[in-house]
Amino acid sequence: MDGTLIDSEKAWDKSLVDLLRWLVGSDTADLTSEARATTLGGSLATSLAMVFREAGIDPDPELLARAGRRLVDRTGELLTEGVEWRPGAQSALRTMREAGIPTALVTNTGRHLTEMALVQIGRENFAVTICGDEVPRGKPAPDPYLRAAELLGVAVEDCVAIEDSPTGVAAAEAAGATVLVVPCEVPVPGGPRRVLRQSLVGLTVGDLAAARDRVRTGV
Repeated sequence: MDGTLIDSEKAWDKSLVDLLRWLVGSDTADLTSEARATTLGGSLATSLAMVFREAGIDPDPELLARAGRRLVDRTGELLTEGVEWRPGAQSALRTMREAGIPTALVTNTGRHLTEMALVQIGRENFAVTICGDEVPRGKPAPDPYLRAAELLGVAVEDCVAIEDSPTGVAAAEAAGATVLVVPCEVPVPGGPRRVLRQSLVGLTVGDLAAARDRVRTGV
């Protein structure tokens, strides 16, 4: 979802900066570039841990819970203001739906925020949705993609995952799916199960099949 279908990483980044400033009591505090890179495609837990490290604070359970609620609430506010689609994403979803291709939304974002985003993205575009707080381990672990394939009733090796971040790509690759990599915020290196594409503009069912065949044959 984030960075692949919609450009929500900017909203997440703003929420993280706001949280950091609240924790340290400064209106000018900011995240380092290294910290920002670690949050791309990450879960709520990993993002919170990163902000507390940046703030130099060892969180107690109560403070961590308050910070989590604050981060989710702020991000929700930003999402309700509207989402910016990634190039070609709407058309790609429509193409898959019209072709009858079963599609899963697989995200590290929690269910609460995902439901808010789905109001604008469209629940009708997905046969199933898997969120980061619904599996034992979020991305980069393979759990979300393995669960999605299970719910779709297909072998994960027959699936093509579309991802934009190193974290998401690692999860899909570890699950055994072909990965169509469409980078957003940071570059993603190539790999044996990865097919790189500049954007989703003009994506067809044939493109997905070609990506899967390329990975299977190693050509």
